[in-house]
Amino acid sequence: MKEFSYTIKDPLGIHARPAGLLVKKLQEFSSNATILRGEDKCDGKKLLALMKMRVKEGQTLTVQFEGGDEEAAANAMQNYMAEIL
Repeated sequence: MKEFSYTIKDPLGIHARPAGLLVKKLQEFSSNATILRGEDKCDGKKLLALMKMRVKEGQTLTVQFEGGDEEAAANAMQNYMAEIL
């Protein structure tokens, strides 16, 4: 399993547009992706699940990957999140 943490910098948090982009990018990888915020967690490849987390600016997410391309997925997503969030 690979994981990284990222603190949201977007003043609007993860709203519809970045959530959709994030899910679309995660779906490019075969590894399972789980997003955690404190006690809350969701399948990173499911838009509604991510939106229900209501992630705000300043909150830290942990993104975990498990599967054949977990290392590539973790590296790519860490860079991608820094660009869009």
